[in-house]
Amino acid sequence: MLKQDYYNGFFEFGQQKINFSFFELHLPDDDPVYTLKKVMEDLDFSGLLACYSDRGRTGYHPIMMYAVVTYANMRGVRAVDRIVELCERDLAFIWLTKGQKLRRDAFYDFKGKKLTGEVLDELNYQFLHRLKKEGLLTLNELFIDGTKIEANANRYTFVWRGTLNYHLVGLLDTIDALYSKYNTFLHENGYAPKYDLGDARMFVIQGMEKVRKVIRENWNRKLTKHKKLPNHTIIEIDNCSPLEIRKRQKNLMQIAAGEGILFTDCKGKKKPEIQKLYEELEECGNRLIGYKDCFEIMGKERNSYSKTDLEATFMRMKEDHMLNGQLKPAYNVQIAVENYFIIHGYVSNDRTDYNTLIPVLEKHRKTFGENCLKEVTADSGYCSEKNLLYLKENRITSYIKLQDHEKRKTRAYKEDIGKYYNMRYEVFEDEPYYICHDGRALRHIRTETKEQNGYTQTLEVYGCADCSGCEHKARCLYKYNAQTNPEGILNRQIRSIQTEGHFGDIKENEKFRRFHYRSAEKVYKEFMLYAIGRNINKYHRFLYEELQKYEGKKEEKTA
Repeated sequence: MLKQDYYNGFFEFGQQKINFSFFELHLPDDDPVYTLKKVMEDLDFSGLLACYSDRGRTGYHPIMMYAVVTYANMRGVRAVDRIVELCERDLAFIWLTKGQKLRRDAFYDFKGKKLTGEVLDELNYQFLHRLKKEGLLTLNELFIDGTKIEANANRYTFVWRGTLNYHLVGLLDTIDALYSKYNTFLHENGYAPKYDLGDARMFVIQGMEKVRKVIRENWNRKLTKHKKLPNHTIIEIDNCSPLEIRKRQKNLMQIAAGEGILFTDCKGKKKPEIQKLYEELEECGNRLIGYKDCFEIMGKERNSYSKTDLEATFMRMKEDHMLNGQLKPAYNVQIAVENYFIIHGYVSNDRTDYNTLIPVLEKHRKTFGENCLKEVTADSGYCSEKNLLYLKENRITSYIKLQDHEKRKTRAYKEDIGKYYNMRYEVFEDEPYYICHDGRALRHIRTETKEQNGYTQTLEVYGCADCSGCEHKARCLYKYNAQTNPEGILNRQIRSIQTEGHFGDIKENEKFRRFHYRSAEKVYKEFMLYAIGRNINKYHRFLYEELQKYEGKKEEKTA
């Protein structure tokens, strides 16, 4: 049993603090904080300093704040409270702040208001120019990939376009019935000629017939226990004006004032017929305004959003904690990589990768010159006619596979005589045509256009004049020239190692699976700060020869 006067002999009796000399402590010579200092000495912070005013009290130095936030991201720390704690306890942070005790409000103000996305991009591009001078980058080739990171939004605060369309149909039916009731009320009581009021006419909305058709089909499918059809038709909601309902309410108020009818809100008293009609119209008008706001927030490019982060879209994530394939609010994060360094970051609320390639490439060409980019390598998720034509028009070599690239290698696909490119291609008097397996000519019939996401896709349709006795027809699609040269194969290997390696490290090792901030602007700043920290860590490893440029698989020596 221990006595009351027992104490550990390692400490002096009653000691409250450990006595040490601050100058006896030092950081290792290869600490990444020295690499950060070396990088920041050559950066131009005029863009960041321009966000500050020379009036009022002088706060913490903005360059020091940027250094602390960047070093925290180099250490994988993104939470402000944790950064404040490290500034008081960690020797590297104390060295950066020169012993100042930073407050959390200063970090929130710096990251939320002072440090903009444009400033972050400019500082990152200055660092990339330095890497180019040192021979670590060429900026002539990009390896692009994306991943979905969960947004800082509640998981069950979803708003679906299909649900809005379903309830909007019911609301429009209710409004139509109220308009009929309104017209009957005016004519039966003689108010229309007395107050010179016209009949209420129901507004016509483009796309509603298709929505009603899908609803009827889903009712039949429910009876037969079949899966429902998606009802994501884009409705021209601008034709639904709540002002029309408001005009009918003003007409009812005019009639009530002229006839001396008083509206009542007291319990136990019967409301007049005109008041009931007025309140029903008001309720429908409020609902219509709410639906219009939801459609405006959602836009035409997506079919869902979260109530707690309006710019987040519900996407299917690989992390499924309920094992039922549920959707979560998330952002689609894109990175463009060269030699392990993140050149560009792009945050989108689009569920697919089709529409994210061109913004990243435009960003690169605007920053480093229109003729700087020579090669682009990406997976099949970026393959679309719009993207391929963009690369061709800008003379950029593309190493992007078709979505069925692997399927095209199979014997069954090559032996399918119904495929157009398995037919013989001929040209006679400047007129191209195909020869099918049966030896018949398939000539050009018509040109079709299909508009999607603001891009008009052109399809050339070929057909045979007489297919009697033959079961095969072909339609000409975008001709794909598969890159099977060794350079293309090597680039696809490099892409899978560098881009997917980044995401694997980010999600598994760093546990970066959910953003801390809301809205696309703040999410982009959070990710770019993290990307800059990763770039400086990579640069530090290159300086100390811990990392080397990947130049392909090395040949293994046989035993």
